[in-house]
Amino acid sequence: MTESPSPSPSPHLSPQGHPRRWLILGVICLAQLTVVLDNTVLNVAIPSLTRELGAATSDIQWMINAYSLVQSGLLLTAGSAADRYGRKRMLAAGLALFGVGSLVAGLADSTAQLIAARAGMGVGGALLFTTTLAVAMQIFTPEQQPKAIGVWAAVNSLGFAAGPLIGGFMLNHFRWGAIFLVNLPVAALALVAVVSMVPESKNPQGERPDLLGAFLSTVGMTALVFAIISGPSRGWTSAGVLASAAVAAVVLAAFAYWESRIPYPMLDPAFFRNRRFTGAVAGAVLVTFGMAGALFLLTQQLQFVLGYGPLEAGLRTAPLALTVVALNFTGLSARVTAALGGPLSVLAGMVSVSAGLVSIAVAADGYAGMAAGLVLIGAGTAVASPAMAHAIMSSIPPAKAGVGAGLNGTVAEFGNGLGVAVLGAVLTAQFAAESLPTALTGAGSARERSRVLDAFSSGLETSQLLGASAVLLGGVLAAALLRRAERGDGAEGGGGGERDEAQRREGRPPALTG
Repeated sequence: MTESPSPSPSPHLSPQGHPRRWLILGVICLAQLTVVLDNTVLNVAIPSLTRELGAATSDIQWMINAYSLVQSGLLLTAGSAADRYGRKRMLAAGLALFGVGSLVAGLADSTAQLIAARAGMGVGGALLFTTTLAVAMQIFTPEQQPKAIGVWAAVNSLGFAAGPLIGGFMLNHFRWGAIFLVNLPVAALALVAVVSMVPESKNPQGERPDLLGAFLSTVGMTALVFAIISGPSRGWTSAGVLASAAVAAVVLAAFAYWESRIPYPMLDPAFFRNRRFTGAVAGAVLVTFGMAGALFLLTQQLQFVLGYGPLEAGLRTAPLALTVVALNFTGLSARVTAALGGPLSVLAGMVSVSAGLVSIAVAADGYAGMAAGLVLIGAGTAVASPAMAHAIMSSIPPAKAGVGAGLNGTVAEFGNGLGVAVLGAVLTAQFAAESLPTALTGAGSARERSRVLDAFSSGLETSQLLGASAVLLGGVLAAALLRRAERGDGAEGGGGGERDEAQRREGRPPALTG
């Protein structure tokens, strides 16, 4: 598989990678950590916001969703902008926007102001999410990239797990606004480090901006994510959800058509003819679908069935994140990938995740089996997720690294949202009640309460097993496509050079083989 020329290199780069690559990775992971923390940190502040700002349930939903909605909708556009205008420049801009949004959010005295600030933070978050991974791909050699991506992925897991814990600690000592103001020194430190250390890189071909493609992808993805987020609460057949889904389908179809017709596409359709790329994307969607949905159900299982409080429930999910962090920071997951190869690593990792979900599903009455399941999920995630992210990023020409990172993030967001929505809907259908607290309130005797809990546990088990099946299917599908891509690359050898050179003269990335 041939690729377009590398992005404009920094004069400090060497065949061994950038001399300060690990320090730079630490800087960009610090920036990434702030983005991931704010996906979950607000959840623990809901009682404070309700009390101090008089926030209604709809206000709370928008405070939480404004951030993820804007970030998800802009990922592809942000990645394309980083490729064209410079990844260091967009990384610095993302940190500045994120810092300003955090300041406004921390000082907000109304729900409208907080929602607007969260949306602004989402813009900065989209720039940060895409540029951090793209920069990591530029400063490390191909041999070092799997380990670097593993560290980057471990920081993501650490952020998701630490968000509620950090939020709870801050709320115990300070006003709710502190959960946002704590971002300011981190963003300022990261901004100074980015400006002084991170090398600039961008697409050397100087392609014209795809403004219509950027508009269509932003509108289409925002509408799609809105439909997925709103479905469980508003109802999948409600007018708003159906209208949003229809807009997403029409606009994303128009985006695909437009990208196939223009000479400078933001997202080249040729990427999807690469089995390595499509295998990694399919696997990533299904593994995040199963994991996000199953972990969403797990929090309810811990609190409603096993009776743990919110903070204790959060602590009891820690084995998953700790396993991911331990395996990736020690480089063990990268060594496993190097020993097994990409396809087998993805398959082994996702089989481990699926086994962990099954363990959780059948451990409804105790924590020991659940803890074992969380460790299995963490081990599988530590191996499979970096391998799939590397497969996506390495399948795309280096000049398009920002778009690749944006697509990687979009896939994760889509899988996460879909998993929560679909597996939550399965639980609702199985349980046949609006919510467990409501059903328990209506239960008149201890025997009826026991029947309600049994029905809820049965619904949880069915949903968890469905998630496990999705992950296992994703592993088999991704491994098969990645294996076929490897065989295709070996059979084709060095062919396609004349075609690629012609496309370079036209200013387009070479078509991907496979």
